[in-house]
Amino acid sequence: MEEMQIYKVYPAIPEPLSFLDYLARNLWWCWNHEAIELFQRINPVQWEKVGRNPVAFLSYISQRRFDDLSKDESFLGHLGRVRAKFESMFSLVSKIKEFDLGSKETIAYLSMEFGLHESLPLFAGGLGVLAGDHLKASSTLGIPLTGIGLLFREGYFKQFLDHNGWQQETYPANDVFDLPVQKVRDGSGFEVMIEIPGPRGTIQACVWQLKVGKIKLFLLDTNMPENQKNIRSITSRLYASHSETRVAQEILLGIGGIKALSALDMFPNVCHMNEGHCSFAGLERISIVMDKHNLDFQSAFQICKRSCVFTTHTPVAAGHDEFEKELILPYIQPYAEKFAISDDELLSWGEPPARGDTSKFSMFIFGAFFSGFINGVSHLHGQVARRMWQSLWPRRHVEEIPISHITNGVHICSYLSRHKNSLFERYLSSDWSNRLANPNLISRIDNIEDADLWHVHEMDRSNLIRKCRQRLLVQYERRNAPRNVLDEVVSVLDPQVLTICFARRFATYKRAGLLLKDIQRLTRLIIDEDRPVQLVFAGKAHPNDNEGKEIIKRIVEFARFRDVRHRVVFLENYDIDIARYMVQGCDVWLNTPRRPNEACGTSGMKASANGGLNLSIPDGWWCEGFRETRGWSIGNGDVYDNHEYQDEVESQALFNILENDVISRFYDRKRGNPPVKWIKMMKEAMKMAIIDFSSDRMVREYSSRFYIPASRNFKLLTHDSAWKAKELALTQSRLISLWSGIRLSRPELATREDFTVGDTFRITINIFLGELTPEEVEVQIYHGKLRSPEHMEGSRAETMWLQETIAEGRHIYACTVTCSDSGRFGYTARVVPKGDEVLSNTPGLITWAHGDELKKT
Repeated sequence: MEEMQIYKVYPAIPEPLSFLDYLARNLWWCWNHEAIELFQRINPVQWEKVGRNPVAFLSYISQRRFDDLSKDESFLGHLGRVRAKFESMFSLVSKIKEFDLGSKETIAYLSMEFGLHESLPLFAGGLGVLAGDHLKASSTLGIPLTGIGLLFREGYFKQFLDHNGWQQETYPANDVFDLPVQKVRDGSGFEVMIEIPGPRGTIQACVWQLKVGKIKLFLLDTNMPENQKNIRSITSRLYASHSETRVAQEILLGIGGIKALSALDMFPNVCHMNEGHCSFAGLERISIVMDKHNLDFQSAFQICKRSCVFTTHTPVAAGHDEFEKELILPYIQPYAEKFAISDDELLSWGEPPARGDTSKFSMFIFGAFFSGFINGVSHLHGQVARRMWQSLWPRRHVEEIPISHITNGVHICSYLSRHKNSLFERYLSSDWSNRLANPNLISRIDNIEDADLWHVHEMDRSNLIRKCRQRLLVQYERRNAPRNVLDEVVSVLDPQVLTICFARRFATYKRAGLLLKDIQRLTRLIIDEDRPVQLVFAGKAHPNDNEGKEIIKRIVEFARFRDVRHRVVFLENYDIDIARYMVQGCDVWLNTPRRPNEACGTSGMKASANGGLNLSIPDGWWCEGFRETRGWSIGNGDVYDNHEYQDEVESQALFNILENDVISRFYDRKRGNPPVKWIKMMKEAMKMAIIDFSSDRMVREYSSRFYIPASRNFKLLTHDSAWKAKELALTQSRLISLWSGIRLSRPELATREDFTVGDTFRITINIFLGELTPEEVEVQIYHGKLRSPEHMEGSRAETMWLQETIAEGRHIYACTVTCSDSGRFGYTARVVPKGDEVLSNTPGLITWAHGDELKKT
């Protein structure tokens, strides 16, 4: 049969209910409990059956039911309250006043995946959920931000297990008619389209729009009749396994994303690339700036680099995308020609230093090249990233590598249970969710009656167990399990038992099987008659990760043991829906990564916001969040070269904490009352998560540290025919061409080399700058306490002053140092460019005295 065009007929919603359709097409509803309840009360069974997708849900409601609801005063009152709350969102002014963007200007936030709700499967895991939370918080704060991604027709895989517990994958197609998206059209009513020249023909993509509160998310889609089959498949599956398709996806996201904004007459004054998948955006953005401001490449580059943000989420070098250069070359050749540079030079922007032609093209290196603001996603991850990528800034000490950190946060309202939200509205304020930056308000959590908090938490635990039973029944029915097994499933787990949850991607470094290192000891804990525990596992392994699949299989096999099968479950197809129940209903959230491989990890934050207590390796965010008053740390952060030994040590530490602290504290009840000490820890965990680890805090931090400075940089550098950008380009070119002529003598002390605390001494150094002038450089003394003959700790740089010019190009610089502490100290000297952080951190523009040799005092 020839290919057919498709249309869909929707019900005629009566006028009094017309807002329902409008609400269904804005994801705002998914983080507002009253809006969720509005849909749910129409038909609770159907709501769950369609996966809480309001667009699909409304199409299943009968015309008679709509007619009845249009006359139901109670329902209309509920609808009116939701509508008033929705409309008030648009009248709220931005909570951050410093932005100065025009109506056609925006902050472009690009991400390969967006996890907004389980009914919109455009994500694989934490990166996407983080991106979704970023958009939600930006809406609440009124940030002038626009999301850009891809509309995947199959998205990420759905997981199911065979009879042996081995993971299988299926890729069901997303029906675009059931998604809250709309084709974007221009002023003449024509569909907005973008084109990208490719090695196998022109890539054409249409643009869909998704509303997330006040934020617009634009999604590119190549599944069009105009495209060849191989091009149509670019937006078929998230993270395609074929390298050629994967490159095309990243080209479409980066280059196509910026082209889409241009087609919509919008310009990204600030560009935020969420991981290296988006890095090609740098090329198209420079190209547009060149055209818009009539600039050469170097001048446009100065503007774009100082207004681009790049966030890395991967603490393992092998986890970053790398591609063969021949796959990249056809896409970048037009840009090399426009920039008036060679293909090899442009390719070198994605290559590590001094690797030659053998290296692959790194998307991290490419993204970092375009970005003046680079960050990891936790304090520890920032340290790891600086060590990992130190080679990109030769001769820089690791602590000075220009990669900072902004710790991730979670969208509290998306994951806080309905019961706890009601509790907060009663004890904190009816508008508490709009005042997350007020620690005094959030601290009122301490005023919640212990009995009230424990009661709602037990309700959430019961809801989790009910959800587990429903999911398990579906799993076993699909496997054609016998009736006696199905009868047992409906009574699995106990609402009164300490519930430990583990849910995340089943990568081997996350060590989901750490508890299985001692099955006898674990079994004793589970079957204890007086103080039992129960375990809920969920998570997906990558389709190609057989080691991860093997861990799942081992857990499933253990869960089938007769003694424990009522208290250990594995839930298939982990998604946001399951995650929500687990973080809301768990007592303990277990996290066992092999440090320091967890960049951040946000699921534990969601559990804490609901009063769940984290039991975690000190990795990622837990290094910042852990206090003994709000959870437990497994070990003290030691890292061993022998992974087997480390697993054994930390497995025993985990069991010791469970046996000696966690279990006893949970069951410490006086005369049948709630566990007072446990509830006190719950309150501390809730306050911590909401104040310090919300996406509200995260986006505020991105705004103050990155977005606002980047936006100001763009305005400054494009002002008055972009003369400042042109000047910076000339300055950088001059520095690069003349830097090799700089020579430094050894720095000399003007007095003795033994001092007491409080003494001061002067250091001088002779410097030859060649054709460069003192106004173009900064000479620094770099000093700190010696950790070893070659390394300093707590080192810092202090600017030296020009004491004397002794000949053309020859100068004497001096500096006074105060002895603030006792010990052995080292010092050396260096020259760096004078200017902002981008200029002063230009790779290669740093010269040390005598090859970093340290003088000792």
